[in-house]
Amino acid sequence: MDPVHVVEVKEAVLADNDAAAQLNRDKMKEQGTVLVNLMGSPGAGKTSTLLQLIRRLKDAFRIAVMEADVDSDVDAKTIAETGVRVIQLHTAGLCHMDADMTRRGLEAMGTEDLDLIFLENIGNLVCPAEFEIGADLRLMILSVPEGDDKPLKYPLMFTVSDVMIVNKIDTAPIFDFDLEAAAMRARKLNPDIRIFPVSAVSGEGFDALAAYLADVVRERRAAYENH
Repeated sequence: MDPVHVVEVKEAVLADNDAAAQLNRDKMKEQGTVLVNLMGSPGAGKTSTLLQLIRRLKDAFRIAVMEADVDSDVDAKTIAETGVRVIQLHTAGLCHMDADMTRRGLEAMGTEDLDLIFLENIGNLVCPAEFEIGADLRLMILSVPEGDDKPLKYPLMFTVSDVMIVNKIDTAPIFDFDLEAAAMRARKLNPDIRIFPVSAVSGEGFDALAAYLADVVRERRAAYENH
């Protein structure tokens, strides 16, 4: 009897997804737009982080948000109150966005007149880290109540992210959260990761994070205009 033929489905799926992600990335670069993938656990503060950033950036840049959720439009309605363009994406039970779903969202929203697009990914620290969407930046939120040991438990998320936003930093004394330990663990996985402690309630730390994003957008726009 012939041995059982094994097909590595996950590897094939990821390879196809990476190719689609590159197409998304190329399109954003061609039109001078920055696409940001915002990831984090449920309750980490993804939407409240977006609200703080939009307030600081919307007068300087043309911003849009894609809200991904299993089956809800609550976050999209919240973002819509800021006046920026927003579209809701339903994943029909999937725990992450992939490159093709992102492409369809971008096409439905329209991107040619935008400087900065945020995708608020599905809330968890596992699946979104595995699937590229073609983002120029991957931002992940670690909220203080989750604990400073999360880089040890979910290493891939911290390895692939460009930025770690430590949200709810004002509650650190309550939860015995060690920022230096969290930073050390994240940098052991990813020496280049940028770390921004913030509070989405008070606004602490968001000026620095917004300034970082503004520099990225201006650099992209300059490259586009000089092309």
